[in-house]
Amino acid sequence: MTNANVNQDLTHVLLAEDDDDDFLIFSLAIDEITSVRVVLTRAENGDILMKLLNEKHPDLLFLDLLMPCRDGRQCIREIRANKEFDTLPVIVYSSLSDLESIEFCYREGSNLYAKKPTSLSELKDILERIFAIDWKRMLYYPPMSQFVING
Repeated sequence: MTNANVNQDLTHVLLAEDDDDDFLIFSLAIDEITSVRVVLTRAENGDILMKLLNEKHPDLLFLDLLMPCRDGRQCIREIRANKEFDTLPVIVYSSLSDLESIEFCYREGSNLYAKKPTSLSELKDILERIFAIDWKRMLYYPPMSQFVING
């Protein structure tokens, strides 16, 4: 198998997350998933996220709403205002569960809203459901009733 074929099998995930513990739990859950091979990159704040997005497009973006510099809401608006990112799946990954935050993310063009779960096994289940979607074929924009994913 050539290196090109190996790279095609990898899913490049960018996680915008400022909390070290949340990043660690996310990376542990990713490591436990066997259905997909993931290369995980982290952006610790919204400014770093936007810089990384301009350097290389990931296959999936997981975006925390509560970040320093630029928060997730600002990043969603900037991403969806830029045609270059029209095919980028944006999955909000947040501890916020209020209806205003969820509706904002839905209205601004996020693809899914994953509430941060309380256990590693719940997060693994959430991630497996997200990775089961064929994002390369088409962007998934569910109805509001299926927009939020819980563990």
